[in-house]
Amino acid sequence: MSKAKQVAQRISAALESWYTVEARDLPWRRTSDPYRIWVSEIMLQQTRVETVLAYYDRFLVSFPSLEALASASVDAVLKAWEGLGYYRRAHNLHRAAREVVHELGGQIPATVSALRKLPGIGPYTAAAIASIAFGENAQVLDGNVVRAISRIFRIDGNPAKTETRKRMLAAMAPLFEDVSAEVMNQALMDLGARICTPRNPDCAACPASSDCAAHRAGKQAAYPQTSKRSPLPHRNIVAGAIWNTEPFSEGARLLISQRKANDMLGGLWELPGGHVEKGETHEQALKRELMEELGIQVNVRKKLMQVKHAHTNFRMTLHVYHCVHTSGEPEAIDCAAWNWIRPDELDDYAFPVPDRKILDALISGAEDAS
Repeated sequence: MSKAKQVAQRISAALESWYTVEARDLPWRRTSDPYRIWVSEIMLQQTRVETVLAYYDRFLVSFPSLEALASASVDAVLKAWEGLGYYRRAHNLHRAAREVVHELGGQIPATVSALRKLPGIGPYTAAAIASIAFGENAQVLDGNVVRAISRIFRIDGNPAKTETRKRMLAAMAPLFEDVSAEVMNQALMDLGARICTPRNPDCAACPASSDCAAHRAGKQAAYPQTSKRSPLPHRNIVAGAIWNTEPFSEGARLLISQRKANDMLGGLWELPGGHVEKGETHEQALKRELMEELGIQVNVRKKLMQVKHAHTNFRMTLHVYHCVHTSGEPEAIDCAAWNWIRPDELDDYAFPVPDRKILDALISGAEDAS
């Protein structure tokens, strides 16, 4: 038996033993239902476990089965997803559920190749679902696994590059020869999340430390060899809490608009507005955006508040002003839809996180005014 084979056997045995005792108790690990495992893996894309835990059970109460999700409206799905972010995932999950129900007889595909044909399922998610739900010998490379594998085998190169990922998959393949993919994938996920962390990994507690090439060389901090990210650009966004009459007066309604399905945060509702262009005041930008989006004119009143928020590709400051509608019947010119609603109806709609913070403050103001 080669030395590399012996090392792989020691690592896989150590990880299996460690996982048997130390596995995180997560709700999606208490089920064999492929649908529930699928939902968890979509939620876990680019999102921490701790965040997903606050949404997973609640989402499944609303949509307890594949058929329930497929028959739901996209608005209902987005409302259940509200606050979890990366809303394209919710759109794709909904589309994929309908495809499985209507085109595949309700049977979720069991292989990586078949799963990847569904909307929103890439190589990592397909491998996770196929291995955990169906027992396929597929290897997962999420962020936690990439970090652990790059250190254990001291794999040079940026893991964002295809060639580096191929070398990682080849290096970790022997770990799956004597241990099921379901166990090994989840053991590596837990190792990266709890022990082999980005900063200050707890090598003393790591079951693979004696065979970890980076640990032996004292080079843990050098792996994975990721590129330094450029600072995120900043944008100023202005929006209006637009009233049909004096704010908080009897019979007052707010105007909200729905983002187009293919836009960023598509399908969500928002306080209308947009970007502040160079040389514009907030009032000028808001009036321009409202004419371009809805064809209306408003009287801009006092500032309600501002909220800072970071998206994946940029940071923003959202400046919100109380406004009173003065002229123009709203039209869906650059939005999917619009609606006049009472403040107590705001919870019936799904909003992005920054808007929800604004609306919570606005609702509190309405209560104080009543």
